Amino acid sequence: MGAALVAMVANLTVGRKKYAGVEEEMRRLLTEAEAARAELTKLADLDAEVFNRVMEAYRMPKGTEAERAERAQAIQAALKDATQVPLRVAEQAVRVLALAQQAAEKGNVNVISDAGAGAVLADAALETAALNVAINLALIEDETFVREARRRLEACRAERDRLKGPTLEAVHARLGG
Repeated sequence: MGAALVAMVANLTVGRKKYAGVEEEMRRLLTEAEAARAELTKLADLDAEVFNRVMEAYRMPKGTEAERAERAQAIQAALKDATQVPLRVAEQAVRVLALAQQAAEKGNVNVISDAGAGAVLADAALETAALNVAINLALIEDETFVREARRRLEACRAERDRLKGPTLEAVHARLGG
């Protein structure tokens, strides 16, 4: 939804005489926001698929030592996949935040609140993804994988922290308060 709101701001800026100076930038922003929206939609579907794989792994037989070993390996692989998807969501959320900042600074002032709403929704998507990453990482035994996932997540949070405040400040400044 955040990407769709950013796209809407760009779409309602393109073709307006008052915003002719940012026409090309808004066209690019529109294309990028739509691409982010499409990717996030795919990731939502993929998240459901990987969750189902985790559940299937937990339902595997565990009557013999060989079955327990196979089940444990399947659970670990599924948990890694279930961690990668929300990590990608977090990375896309950062992309949407960067686009929201551009929309907030240069988009049509009549819909500028939507740029701010897009930023807030992207932040919520990032934190939601982070919760899903955290629950999976608690169960993953591969320490290298866990460290790398945490590094990626912290990079997303740092970038979010850099982008969100200035984006909302730009929205409020352009709204006159």
